[in-house]
Amino acid sequence: MLTLPNVLTLSRIFAVPILVLLLWQPKPFDYMVCFALYVLMGVTDYFDGYVARTQGAVSKLGIFLDPIADKIMIAAVIVMLIVTGDIEGSAVIAALVILLREIAVSGLREFLAELRVSMPVSQLAKWKTTFQLVSLGALILGGGFPNWPFIHQTGLFSLWAAAALTVVTGWDYLRAGLRHMD
Repeated sequence: MLTLPNVLTLSRIFAVPILVLLLWQPKPFDYMVCFALYVLMGVTDYFDGYVARTQGAVSKLGIFLDPIADKIMIAAVIVMLIVTGDIEGSAVIAALVILLREIAVSGLREFLAELRVSMPVSQLAKWKTTFQLVSLGALILGGGFPNWPFIHQTGLFSLWAAAALTVVTGWDYLRAGLRHMD
């Protein structure tokens, strides 16, 4: 149960409150520490899967916790960046689209799992995740460097790209899932 991949996944879950605390009333230094933690969480996300596959340490707990850790982190960061005003105006719509898709696809996966139907992650969904992670990282980093607005703008552009891919991949997953609903 406490294999290295599971410990890495659990560390990401336990790091989320620290991210939230750093973004509660952030100063530029808080943003930079938060960015470093965010990057570290991303690295552990990569390595927990890599170690689990290469060492044959894939576990049911890891399969269950890994996507939860990812979604908790993404949701917490999005909510906190809205609270701080780093995501504001119409960009809130893009953020909400991402959050709603994550919830809907999670529910769909759970429903299909009961039917013993798996939904593999598409290549387009991997691109969505990449844009999503880059956008949130850039928005966090931009708070640490307020005199460099291009970092924030990169984050907003990537957020909208992630939202667009979110709609497309969400629709693809929904269509695939509808085939199994009576």
